[in-house]
Amino acid sequence: MSDAVITNAVTTDTVDAGDHACLTFTDGEERLDLIAAFVRDGLRAGCKVVCWTDAITPERLAGQLTTRSVRLGAALRRGQLRLAPMTGALLGEDADSAGAMVDVLAAELDTATREGYPGLRVTADMAWATRPMAAAEELIAFETGVAELFADGRLCLICQYDRDRFDAVTLAFAAKAHPKTVAAQVYFEHALLRVCRQYSPPGIRLAGQIDYQHRDILEQALAESLRLDRNPHVNLAGLDYLDGACATVIVAAAVRLPASRRMTVTCRRRVATVLDAIGGTEAPRLRVRLCP
Repeated sequence: MSDAVITNAVTTDTVDAGDHACLTFTDGEERLDLIAAFVRDGLRAGCKVVCWTDAITPERLAGQLTTRSVRLGAALRRGQLRLAPMTGALLGEDADSAGAMVDVLAAELDTATREGYPGLRVTADMAWATRPMAAAEELIAFETGVAELFADGRLCLICQYDRDRFDAVTLAFAAKAHPKTVAAQVYFEHALLRVCRQYSPPGIRLAGQIDYQHRDILEQALAESLRLDRNPHVNLAGLDYLDGACATVIVAAAVRLPASRRMTVTCRRRVATVLDAIGGTEAPRLRVRLCP
């Protein structure tokens, strides 16, 4: 039996001007990785970027983006990037109608054009629609009504849906309403282990438990990261168990790097202890960073 995941979803680097995409997620950290990549790529392309957030505050979102190597300072100061709460921004203080929400988004697009930006990138956390007083029909009306704004190719919008908060019917509607679905590339997914690509900072992310039985999956993921990323990041913050065989794979990959490159591993102390035991501290191009 194979546990490999096959998906038709696209990654953030293939979402471009004129796209209306849906990001459904169960892992909050993975969602933030994808949003960070979306913001980073938009800033690099010279677009205006707006993040409407609901599940976390704009201040916390800023911190999470910074942690993921997105440079916010200058973009925030010059107005190229804006982080705002859904209520009071897209929704209005009294959770206005879908038509009003579409008008707000249209106004953002017009403002970006007047300011000289070639396009507008927006990501919106749709968790507001799960609150007790929210009108679910307004969510459906918004997703349908916003379609006309993509006609001239200036707008790129990713709507975020938490699978743990939305019912199956709404998630099915969201998938149908969006021409594209955004997700991380997954190398392996099982009840005890998930291995996927991380986009900002670029590298791979592991969560759960990994031992010699899945060494080949780890080798595959690392090989792709070494090919794509100059200084790969191996995020093991969500990993509870790492055996010596898989620790050896990570350290050996770092040892093979040329002197001009480095690998950064983020992990808990118990995982760092395993890396140290098989020579991680002696690998000159390996940096191990402890997380809480």
